[in-house]
Amino acid sequence: MEPLTLDMDGLLAYQMNRPPYLMMDKAEVVIPGKSACGYKDLPPETWFFQCHFPGDPNMPGMLQVEALVQMAALTVLTLDGNKGKIVYLTKVKNVTFRRKILPGDRYEMKTELLSWRRGIGKCVGTGSVDGETACRAEFGIVMPEVIAGLNPTARQQG
Repeated sequence: MEPLTLDMDGLLAYQMNRPPYLMMDKAEVVIPGKSACGYKDLPPETWFFQCHFPGDPNMPGMLQVEALVQMAALTVLTLDGNKGKIVYLTKVKNVTFRRKILPGDRYEMKTELLSWRRGIGKCVGTGSVDGETACRAEFGIVMPEVIAGLNPTARQQG
């Protein structure tokens, strides 16, 4: 499949997260079934800076990981027949945080789909600011609708 570029309208068409929980502004290159990269701009008025933490605002680590998961999910959501389906996070391992992400930063994300079989995927992602790694994680994703379609009992009842 040809690489895709997704602006906000494209992101909203392919995946189900919505602002303010949508953790990306643009997917610059999505290679279906392989990789996705893009970014999230973080102006000072971004919702989580007000509460995390007063006097020391920074992007929460788990939201950094969530952003990577959302970006990686595009690698399977852009495969034929998957547009608009739900993708869940199933596990996270080997997470490292190396620097704070601050108001005004652009969080740049690069993700790779390592495997995708029967609705279950393994991914890796790196988030950075100005070329400096901020976060890296390995994680699993699942698309329940694909799994349900593989269950003969579920198909007979549906």
